[in-house]
Amino acid sequence: MSRPTGRVLTLLELLQSGGIRTVAELADRLGVEGRTVRRYVDHLIDLDVPVEAVRGRYGGYRLGPGYRVPPLMFSDDEALAVLLGLVAGRRAGLTTTADTAGETAAAKIRRVLPERVARRLDTVLESLAFTASPGEFATPDADVLLTIADSVHHRRPVSIRYTDRDGRRSERGLHPYGIVAHAGRWYVTGTDPEIGEDRTFRLDRITDARTLPGSFEAPVGPGPAQRVLSGFATAEYRHEVTLRIHGTVEQIRARLPATVASVAETAPAADADPASERWLLVELRAEQLDWLPPVLASLDRPFVIERPDELRGLVLAFADRLASCARQA
Repeated sequence: MSRPTGRVLTLLELLQSGGIRTVAELADRLGVEGRTVRRYVDHLIDLDVPVEAVRGRYGGYRLGPGYRVPPLMFSDDEALAVLLGLVAGRRAGLTTTADTAGETAAAKIRRVLPERVARRLDTVLESLAFTASPGEFATPDADVLLTIADSVHHRRPVSIRYTDRDGRRSERGLHPYGIVAHAGRWYVTGTDPEIGEDRTFRLDRITDARTLPGSFEAPVGPGPAQRVLSGFATAEYRHEVTLRIHGTVEQIRARLPATVASVAETAPAADADPASERWLLVELRAEQLDWLPPVLASLDRPFVIERPDELRGLVLAFADRLASCARQA
């Protein structure tokens, strides 16, 4: 949970304790200035929380009479789903900035559950094991995520401050089409209106997002997830690889998924089986080539390397090593 969001919730808890709270008192408890308290009050009012302003020497803010946040009531299955979702989200990297947010949320849910239900959930969580280590991914700022999500929903442009992988900082506009969670990271995909091209940005590298006036039309064609995957496959890297592989798209995708390579599907003959094997053009980009020879060997399909020449040498060297090991056996 981001600090502003957490303070707004703290403000609500203070007001729920009853009575009139002065601006000075609230500012002191929240560690902010008086004008910031007023902004937080406006946030609560926007959420339909009936905060009343009381004028006078001892004035301040109070909640409307009889207002309480309704309690959450979970069945056993619902509580288990929520807690498992929090555990899985933390391990997959699909959380926001605060590392402890998932833990504190789980603790709060656990604390208000009936003891019988809580004990049953504890046995599940204590028995649960994972085959992979927790992901150590940078997580996005909650306010950035919420701002961009609102812009996606209402088709409003945003201005973002972005730091690329080389540490270069820039401010740019974006027409965001959608938010995509992939391999433990959050991405936003959209069009850069200045250059008229699709762009994909990691949310954890966005330090600020601001909604701009105006609107844009929803795009036609592939959805946000497919746009992100296509962007990965065509991103700029040190090596550009072009292969021709004889097989089916499914066989190739088993070793070279859409996040890694693009596959040009040639149209089969009219009487041919659409799933039949044929020569397909495969293109990908990579920083290193040493991982490709074993992948190509695992395909067990005929292939031709069109470029680069360096890959041919690596494949031959890999084949020699395999042959040497076989002879020693």
